[in-house]
Amino acid sequence: MTERADEGLAPAELAAKYGLTLSGRRPSLPRYTAELWARRHFILAFATARLTANYSSARLGQIWQVMTPLLNAAVYYLVFGLLLEQNRGIPNYIAYLCTGIFTFQFTQSAVLAGTRSISGNLGLIRALHFPRACLPVSMTILQLQELLVSMSVLGAIILLTGEPLTFKWLLVIPTLFLQTVFNAGLAMLLARWGAKTTDLAQLMPFIIRTWMYMSGVFWSVQSLSAHIPASIRTLLYLNPALIFNELMRYALMASVPASSLSPHIWATALGWAIVAGGVGYVHFWRAEEEYGRG
Repeated sequence: MTERADEGLAPAELAAKYGLTLSGRRPSLPRYTAELWARRHFILAFATARLTANYSSARLGQIWQVMTPLLNAAVYYLVFGLLLEQNRGIPNYIAYLCTGIFTFQFTQSAVLAGTRSISGNLGLIRALHFPRACLPVSMTILQLQELLVSMSVLGAIILLTGEPLTFKWLLVIPTLFLQTVFNAGLAMLLARWGAKTTDLAQLMPFIIRTWMYMSGVFWSVQSLSAHIPASIRTLLYLNPALIFNELMRYALMASVPASSLSPHIWATALGWAIVAGGVGYVHFWRAEEEYGRG
């Protein structure tokens, strides 16, 4: 009798009749945020486990967390400091270069890992129900953990090159906080795109490398300001990677005075963190139902 009573009803009508809801339906943004916060321990544990696993097969293990940026700094110093002589006019170029490399690598690694965070974890996504934003956020936390380990080496380099230890070093905390929010937002934005277009992961290293060359990692924007149009200079000052590089150098290096910073740099950094974090989060949430399907 029940089957006959249901004959002719559309699927939506059947669902309404028996109180059925769509499996995996996207929750409201406030509820999604609450679910994400409730899984904060999972995010941290997942990031820590991935960090350990990344170096488990290497003979030197987690020493590579420190060795990788140091080797990069040595190569870039050889090319840009000695061969191309970009160190002219920049006091303490070794500390200047290392700070830029360590800071930019945090953004670079978070973006690249975020791009693959959905497409590289399809098995986990299809097996368990959880807010998918956990994955790009955990990738950002993973890269932050790597940076914090590397910061001890960076601090030693800065001190050994003659920079003093001052209270300005405390500015590293708000700088890293704003950069982490920015990186997480960018990682979520690219995670959604990377889930749809898997070839994006192959293209991103070239985009990131171009971004690095434009972000004052090897050169000082002040040294170019007299030789470039005002419009180009303004665009350079708005580059978020350049902004975080400048803030980190200002915090750690007494040879980088406040007068060398771009105008309204803290407000601009805060603006980038809010815009990237907010837009990336909402953009990722809007496709929550699509991840892992197809």
